[in-house]
Amino acid sequence: MDDMNDEMSPVIKRLSRDLVKAAATLSTDEARFLVDSYYQMQTDRQRAASQVRSMEKKEPHITLSWLQEQSGTLEKQIQRALQSYAEADQVGQWMMGLYGIGPIIAAGMLAHIDMKQAPTVGHIWRYAGLDPTDTWGTGEKRPWNASLKTLCWKTGQSFMKFSNAEECVYGHMYKERKEYEIKRNESGNNKEAAANILKTKNFKKNTEAYKCYIQGKLPPAHIDARARRYATKIFLSHLHAVWFWVLNKKLAPRPYMMEYGGHVHYVPIPNADLVPGLEEALRKEQRGS
Repeated sequence: MDDMNDEMSPVIKRLSRDLVKAAATLSTDEARFLVDSYYQMQTDRQRAASQVRSMEKKEPHITLSWLQEQSGTLEKQIQRALQSYAEADQVGQWMMGLYGIGPIIAAGMLAHIDMKQAPTVGHIWRYAGLDPTDTWGTGEKRPWNASLKTLCWKTGQSFMKFSNAEECVYGHMYKERKEYEIKRNESGNNKEAAANILKTKNFKKNTEAYKCYIQGKLPPAHIDARARRYATKIFLSHLHAVWFWVLNKKLAPRPYMMEYGGHVHYVPIPNADLVPGLEEALRKEQRGS
């Protein structure tokens, strides 16, 4: 009888509309837990899928296929809940309107960033591990939040993935920055950085990375990471500006000014019109500057 009941009942119980609606009231701790759980499940599923492929040269056993299907279903249910959580917040709505930012990243940013502790975007950059001046010595407390740093890495990956999409504003910033970084690299402007990396890290001499560093250049992977971080930092600047406005109804201290090509310039906030009052306030500031 138990076996019959098991076969007749769904293995994964999907969230009802009421539960999805209720997810909008998750606390920040609960939302953080769901975001971390989602990414852990995703990692486990991808790892399992890789193992299945290595075990089976033919079609995988139906039991393993069942496991992958159920794991994917559970991830989708968590995504539905976090989308409800993000959409219930005005800042979350702004993020969800950006190409390349989905419900998991939006919910994660809302849950991991405490604006009471972030009067400027620099505080967010440091908390996310994006401040290159921060160091972490042996026995010292880590100066950033590991989960937020991972979330920012995933954000950069998303911008890179969608960089060819016309609608992906930050993807275009990533591509432009990468071209700029490549030119600087080829011109020898990274000699000091390359030398410092060789002093602090050990590389096998037959690796492509070592061959680049010894020539006073950064390897392609390092250049790409710089471009992704740049796009992510601009996104965080805009996020801080939008969030600051929503909370205080006044503009943040120009966090959307970024250095590029040796000059500081204004980077417009995309979808500012989706946030009541922000676009007009930005226009007035531009006219007054």
